[in-house]
Amino acid sequence: MINNKLPKIWYGGDYNPEQWNDETMEEDIRMFQLADIDVATVNVFSWASIQPNEDTYNFEKLDQMINRLHQDRISVCLATSTGAHPAWMAKRYPDVTRVDYEGRKRKFGGRHNSCPNSPTYRKYAKLIAGKIAERYKDHPALVAWHISNEYGGYCYCDNCADAFRSWLQQRYGTIEGLNKAWYTSFWGHTFYDWDEIVTPNALSEEWGGNRTNFQSISLDYRRFQSDSLLECYLIEYDEIRKHSANIQITTNLMGTYPELDYFKWAKHLDVVSWDNYPSIDTPVSYTAMTHALMRGLKSGQPFMLMEQTPSQQNWQAYNALKRPGVMRLWSYQAVAHGADTVMFFQLRRSIGACEKYHGAVIEHVGHEHTRVFRECAELGHELTALSDKLIDSRIDAKAAIVFDWENRWAVELSSGPSIALKYVDEVHKYYDALFELNIQTDMISVEESLEQYDLVIAPVMYMIKPGFAEKVEAFVQRGGTFITTFFSGIVNETDIVTTGGYPGKLRKVLGIWAEEIDALLPGQQNQIVMNNVYGALSGTYTCNLLCDLIHSEGAEVVAEYGSDFYKGMPVVTVNKFGKGEAWYIASSPDEHFLKGLLTNICQDKGIESLLDTPTGVEVTRRNKDGKSFTFILNHNSEAAELQLGAEPCTDLLTGELVSGTYRLAAKGVLIIEK
Repeated sequence: MINNKLPKIWYGGDYNPEQWNDETMEEDIRMFQLADIDVATVNVFSWASIQPNEDTYNFEKLDQMINRLHQDRISVCLATSTGAHPAWMAKRYPDVTRVDYEGRKRKFGGRHNSCPNSPTYRKYAKLIAGKIAERYKDHPALVAWHISNEYGGYCYCDNCADAFRSWLQQRYGTIEGLNKAWYTSFWGHTFYDWDEIVTPNALSEEWGGNRTNFQSISLDYRRFQSDSLLECYLIEYDEIRKHSANIQITTNLMGTYPELDYFKWAKHLDVVSWDNYPSIDTPVSYTAMTHALMRGLKSGQPFMLMEQTPSQQNWQAYNALKRPGVMRLWSYQAVAHGADTVMFFQLRRSIGACEKYHGAVIEHVGHEHTRVFRECAELGHELTALSDKLIDSRIDAKAAIVFDWENRWAVELSSGPSIALKYVDEVHKYYDALFELNIQTDMISVEESLEQYDLVIAPVMYMIKPGFAEKVEAFVQRGGTFITTFFSGIVNETDIVTTGGYPGKLRKVLGIWAEEIDALLPGQQNQIVMNNVYGALSGTYTCNLLCDLIHSEGAEVVAEYGSDFYKGMPVVTVNKFGKGEAWYIASSPDEHFLKGLLTNICQDKGIESLLDTPTGVEVTRRNKDGKSFTFILNHNSEAAELQLGAEPCTDLLTGELVSGTYRLAAKGVLIIEK
């Protein structure tokens, strides 16, 4: 359980009293109590103030802050402060700062500017993490450790180049093994010594971010940089564990952030925490998918919502306010998908630098008489009244979507077939279709067991890692339904094509082979023409982006292309395999086809919608100790009419019994206990 030291949904967020005087902190604490704020994340960016030089550490201010918060029963999520190194460190030790993608040596400035393979950075990060852990390990206010902040960004310096070569030696063993894995006979890239290998950036193999001459090299560099940053996290983690054995340790992730393999990272987090910052026009289903992904990082364990904004963000092109009710609604959406905390960045607005216009519970006016504070206080009261009712409850899903960061890197590094192919967008299309049906869906890794699921979808599974195809075959053999799509089964884990026909190792279970892949221009479409009526599906639908030209090897042809020279060739197939079936969707279909297909498949598998609702009304369910808690969230700007059934159930937020026809207000939330 995340909340064992504070048995309720934690409510609070990032707090920076070092930016203020003592009188301001006193006023803040008074307002925290008005809003039922009970957890403050402190010390996130205080390294420079704690350590003014190489040999001096000053914890007096941090002592005062933590003690003062504890005095009014506000718990502390204590950060190690290593999210930004001090200026003196960069000045005295140039190895601390990064070399960027263009090969330019950075100066001090910004935030994530520390080279993950800098011996100096690692030395001092370990020291300060250890000193903080030793000092505060037994403080009664402490409920969680927070290492660094929002890890990310790559470095291309000489230290990273040396570390990359060592990483490659460990991975491949011999230079001959590396040459084979990377297919270096192409373009005369054969290496005879490890020190001939350089970092793949704009000075060597890459240009434009994700364009590369050698996908295998660039793919491994992304793996290496993710691992390097993870090593920095683990240096601090291990140092904390020397002093603090029982307090959970985390670092805040960023949803579908592209640069780090979060499934690999999650193995080393005691609890997953993440920062949720959708735009005003981000699809609600995308946010839901990202919550599910964060939940899936540790096989369904509840996670921490570490940051969100109470009102507006500051870094987007158009920083719209959250409309009345939206902050509450989105907070409950996080809880509905597995969050056991609701936290903000920030509790009080800073008055300088780049985040002074980022929203806060306490605005620049400095008092509680604001719309934002009133909404935050109302939510705080509700979460306090819920007590421990929801914490540690779990989501039981029978459908899952496979998400893989390394596959994503490989897809987006690929030199073709279309620059428009975006892995996350294609994954979201399938999640969105299930979301619209109110069917709970897990987001899982390629390593996750498939046994608990009836339906598993792996969109654009371009890279097939060792053991995955066999796992899929076993899943389908015993009765599961598997769906994959165009541009799947193409390469192995080092981005080398599996010869013998696409989709490679998935060919047996799918019962098809793909001869060619056509890339459609923006605005260009083909058609999915159904051969027969399949449940709600009949007639013709549109498809775009890519079109695999496939042949059946035993699979039933469900639909054919409607135009171009491959008119009449299969576009949708299903293959009976053992007790189950495997579907192949050879193009990117429109939403009507996808929703209809998944409606039929879920009905066939007995996967039921949680509730039939109007468009824009989301439904999820968490379970605990034989009870279920159904969240109904109205994302619409008008009230929605629901049919709840004849059996009276308790509305957790009001304590009233509800049944039959129910009118849920615009941006309203209903949590039903059964």
